Amino acid sequence: MASKDSIVALSSGRLPAGIAVIRISGPTTRFVVETIAGPVKDRLTTLRRLKAVDGSVIDHGVVLFFPGPGSFTGEDVAEFQVHGSRAVAAKVLQTITSFEGVRHAEPGEFTRRAFLNGRLDLVETEALADLVNAETEAQRRFALSNAEGAQSELYSSWRRRLIHARAMIEAEIDFADEDDVPGSVSEAVWSDVAAMIGEIERHVEGFKAAEIIRDGFEVVILGAPNAGKSSLFNALARREAAIVTDEPGTTRDLLEVAMDLNGLKVRIVDTAGLRDAAGKVESIGIERARAKAGATDLVLLLEDMADPVAVSDVPNEVPLLRIGTKSDIARAGAGDGYDLVISTKVGAGIERLLKEIGDRAAAAVRNAGDVLPSRLRHVELLSETRDFLRAALSGQSQELRAEELRLAADRLGRIIGAVDVEDLLDVIFSQFCIGK
Repeated sequence: MASKDSIVALSSGRLPAGIAVIRISGPTTRFVVETIAGPVKDRLTTLRRLKAVDGSVIDHGVVLFFPGPGSFTGEDVAEFQVHGSRAVAAKVLQTITSFEGVRHAEPGEFTRRAFLNGRLDLVETEALADLVNAETEAQRRFALSNAEGAQSELYSSWRRRLIHARAMIEAEIDFADEDDVPGSVSEAVWSDVAAMIGEIERHVEGFKAAEIIRDGFEVVILGAPNAGKSSLFNALARREAAIVTDEPGTTRDLLEVAMDLNGLKVRIVDTAGLRDAAGKVESIGIERARAKAGATDLVLLLEDMADPVAVSDVPNEVPLLRIGTKSDIARAGAGDGYDLVISTKVGAGIERLLKEIGDRAAAAVRNAGDVLPSRLRHVELLSETRDFLRAALSGQSQELRAEELRLAADRLGRIIGAVDVEDLLDVIFSQFCIGK
C-alpha cells in the first residue's frame, strides 16, 4: 500500500541522551535525506554535516537510507543519528517537517505501515509491541520468538491444512465421477481435522503460561491483621512500599510490586488483614483481598508464630504456602506445621521464600509448549476455530461440512490478519510508542 505522505518521529529514548535517532518513512524520504545531508549510499552508514533548509548547520550525524520495499515499513526509510540534546532533536524534526508532504507520526504508525505493506503479519506486529515493552528475560525470549514468526507459522500451517481439506472435500462433491479424483478422500481429511482439534486444544491450554510470562506470576499475601504481611511486602519490594503499624486494619486496599525472579516477572500483592469485626471501609478491603486470593497463582498465608490467629475462608483451589512469621521472637518449636518460617526483622527465611516463589513461577511455564497463544483474541478465535471443526466432523452433509471448514480457516486468518481485521487495527497500534 503506497502512502501519500511521509512520517517522521524521534525513535530513540528520552532526551537528553548520548544519541538521538530520528526516523522518516514515505515517498519524500530520499528527497529529504539528500537535501539535508547530500547524496548517500543505500544501506551504508555515512557521517555527514546536516543542514537546515536555509543552509545553516544543524549538527554532525550519521545517516542511513533503506530503499523500499526492502525496509522495515516497506517504504523508503531513513534514520538520522544525531547528538541527543533536546535542541538538536527539535531542530532536526522541525527541519524535516518543513518539507511538503512530511508530518509527525502517530503512535505505532511505522509498524502499521509495515503491516499494511506486508512486511509483518498481525501476530508478528503484536509480538513486536511485546518486545518493545519486555521487562524480563522470559518476556524478551517469548516476544522475540513470536516476532520472528514462530506463532504465525503455526497458525498459517493450520490454515493451509484446512484450505487443502476443504478443496479435497469440494473436489469429491463436484467431481466424484472424474477419473483423476480419488474415490474417497473423506477418511484422510477428517482424520487430519480430528488431529488438528487436539493440536489446537493443547495450544490453547498454554495461554495460562503465556499470561504468566507477559503479565507476571501473581502472589497474594494473606493473613490476619498484624501477621506481618506488609513487613514481608516491604522486604520483598526492598523499600517501604506499605505502611507498617501495630494498629489492625492499616492496609485497606491492594498494594502491588513487580519483581524479576530468574528472568520471570512476579507480582507481589499485599492485602488487608482478614478479620470479622471490621469497619465498613476495612470490610471492603477484606472482600477485595479474598476475591484476589481466589484468582491468583500462589497464596502466602501468613501467621504470627508469637501470637497465632487463624483466618477463615482461605481459598482451597489456589496453591498455598503456609508461612510462619516473627521467628525471631517465637518460642522454640512454634514453626512446626508451616511450610516456611521467616523473620522480616532479621531477614531469616526471606531468600528461601524467594527461591520457592521463583521455582513455582518457573514450573508454571516450564511444561508449556514452545509456541503459545500470546493474546486473548488469539484464544477466542482459536476456540471458534475448534468449534467449527467439531461441527464439521459431526455434520451429515458434505456441503455443510465444507462450509464449516471455510469458517474455521477464516478464524485462523483473522488471527494473522490474512482476512479483514480493520476494526482491530486502531486498538493494536495504539499500544505502540511514537517512533515505532
